[in-house]
Amino acid sequence: MNSLIDRRLNGRNKSAANRERFLRRYKAQIRHAVHGMIRDRSIKDMDQGGNVDLPARDISEPSFHHAAGGDREVVHPGNREFARGDTIDRTRGGQGQGEGGSQAGEGESVDAFTFSLSRAEFLNLFFDDMELPHLARTHLGEVSQRKWQRAGYATSGSPSMLSIGRTLKSSLARRVGFGVAARAELDQLELRLVQARAQQADVTAIEQEIEQCRARLARVPFLDELDLRYRNRVSVAMPMARAVMFCLMDVSGSMDEGKKDLAKRFFTLLYLFLSRKYEHVDLVFIRHTDDAEEVDEQTFFHDPKSGGTIVLSALALMQEIMQSRYPPAEWNVYAAQASDGDSFGADAAKSARFLAEHLLPATRYFAYIEIPEAQDGRKSSLWTEYEQKREAHFAMRRIRQASEIFPVFHDLFKKETA
Repeated sequence: MNSLIDRRLNGRNKSAANRERFLRRYKAQIRHAVHGMIRDRSIKDMDQGGNVDLPARDISEPSFHHAAGGDREVVHPGNREFARGDTIDRTRGGQGQGEGGSQAGEGESVDAFTFSLSRAEFLNLFFDDMELPHLARTHLGEVSQRKWQRAGYATSGSPSMLSIGRTLKSSLARRVGFGVAARAELDQLELRLVQARAQQADVTAIEQEIEQCRARLARVPFLDELDLRYRNRVSVAMPMARAVMFCLMDVSGSMDEGKKDLAKRFFTLLYLFLSRKYEHVDLVFIRHTDDAEEVDEQTFFHDPKSGGTIVLSALALMQEIMQSRYPPAEWNVYAAQASDGDSFGADAAKSARFLAEHLLPATRYFAYIEIPEAQDGRKSSLWTEYEQKREAHFAMRRIRQASEIFPVFHDLFKKETA
């Protein structure tokens, strides 16, 4: 009878099998809790795992128990407050304790169950059913780690790496090779001995040579130090696929904090998705009004700036950075642009032309996300010009509220079918 033994390393008081079963059964509840974590973290911090709180009522399971059917009379000892027929007052809202605290709270309390997610589990909950379109790792970049791999056999090494099979083969080859010459010499001596006896000559010297030859054959060791063979391992560099993600955003007065929050959510999803496909992902933040500048993440999302809107300045800065630091021949280039669609004069047409001629040929994927006003259904001038330059790896979507971000992202990066 065959049996399987799970020897995976489990944490103290933890079971890997029970953990996987829990993730399968309550995947929907955990995924819903994970989606709420995006607004509280920076983009790079989202690459880590964390704790999620699940309402206890969502993970409750049905069970069988004995019902209180029929006529039953039960005496409960220690009851000094109530008698048969007494009316129990209804509990007033706000007087109970919520979330296990010691102070009086208000409203309905919800018991929470905390579950810790690893980095891999966290990312899988986001992107389990997605695949990056036209994914191609064009360049093996800088070395991130090294690994050991087989490199034949060596005549010296650690006793634990001794290859018994190879050692015995080497020993047999040595004994056979040495014995061929010795046995040939022995055969010649025995033939001379037979001829000398036939001629009735003196055979004492020949017999001594035969004894010496047999002694040499007997002294051949079964295993010699020269026969030892050890499995050889060498350290080789592991190539690392790398990508760069350009985040472009309009920070003019028309882009309020609500629109910036929507853009941050989309940028975060794209970064997490790329970090799942590549071992190394660089982030480049470019903000623009009437001029563009490269900034850090905190400045990108939270530092206010006034001015007009010229999209071409951001696209030109992206090309400059890409040529100087991230050449497309060595990096997988991705870009996401967020804007409300406002642009001055001929800037929309110039931006669309610059995008089609210089950026789209050099990028793996370019996503344009427009965040218009809630009730604005008209197409902006930038949207109209971009729409004429659409290609297979250039996607355009409009987002008005947070609930539309994930469906739009899912639509952009859904798995391709034949």
